[in-house]
Amino acid sequence: MKKLEKLIGWVEDIKEKNKSSASSLYILKDSKVILEHYSGYHSNSTEAAPINSSSLFNVASARKSYLGLAVAYALYEGKIKSLDDYAIEYFEEIDEQLLGKTTLRHLVTHSHGLHEKNDGTIFREFEPGNGWAYRGINVLMITWLVNRLFNKSFPELLNERVFLPLGLSKTVWQTTENEALVKEIINPDEDGSYKLGSSNNGTESNLHTTASEFAQWGNFHLNKGFANGKQIIPKEVIETATQIQSPIFKNINLPQNGLFWYVQGNPADYSEIGERVPKGSYQILGITGPTLLVIPEYNVVVAKMYNKRYNYGDDNYLYYLREFSNLVADTFRE
Repeated sequence: MKKLEKLIGWVEDIKEKNKSSASSLYILKDSKVILEHYSGYHSNSTEAAPINSSSLFNVASARKSYLGLAVAYALYEGKIKSLDDYAIEYFEEIDEQLLGKTTLRHLVTHSHGLHEKNDGTIFREFEPGNGWAYRGINVLMITWLVNRLFNKSFPELLNERVFLPLGLSKTVWQTTENEALVKEIINPDEDGSYKLGSSNNGTESNLHTTASEFAQWGNFHLNKGFANGKQIIPKEVIETATQIQSPIFKNINLPQNGLFWYVQGNPADYSEIGERVPKGSYQILGITGPTLLVIPEYNVVVAKMYNKRYNYGDDNYLYYLREFSNLVADTFRE
């Protein structure tokens, strides 16, 4: 219990340092809840409701793990032949010269080299497979592709195949305000704002969920699609999403990814997973602080929630992300 209290103390310390109004920590071990912690309020307002088990946090870029599962489904069902297919086969509307030898593998592992200007113009930063950069254009491209391949939005696909069978009723792309939503804090001296989208088709960062359902999403992956006494989706779908899919980089310090998940291979200096975390672990995170860490070797899932944009600060971004995952690994290492 003292080790778990150390994790709570770390989470609360970061909450105070970065002036997040809210935090939550939810841990599953062997598919059982061993820690449930809630702290703070839905915003900086004096009238704000306290954080509880029903509070809905915006998971920001952690939504990519949900998109990744849809990509894995498309591969499993043959809607995508291979991750090594050239992107131009699927995106005829984008300049062939610009895409060049970009593959779907490059797009889902942040190794594509494409970037987008404010006016929507796409340009190339580096040749595909020759680097790693966290951009938004690849996420939009893959979202459009999956929605087209299934003739429905990937949130609709996941709702039918995963959320309903699992009972994840609070994991929703939110388009209207409601009292359960935790506001996003940008300026600590001002009240936060709701992060809402104009639709629920997955193209916007308006996915909200509770700490509990976020952890259940990770546990569903840990158990390779098995839940409630049955195999809800094929285990191969989960394995494709959570195994390293990155091309072999010349720079061994670059992060490695599955289908958007960060995956621990040989520890890398620029990875957002700490060097003490076992191989095969995987993690996803968002700009407001939500982090979902899965450590199969220890049968552990950790969901950590905040609501402060740029929660870790520019200079200390990697340090804090790596340190928390290291602390989790230290806690459960036998």
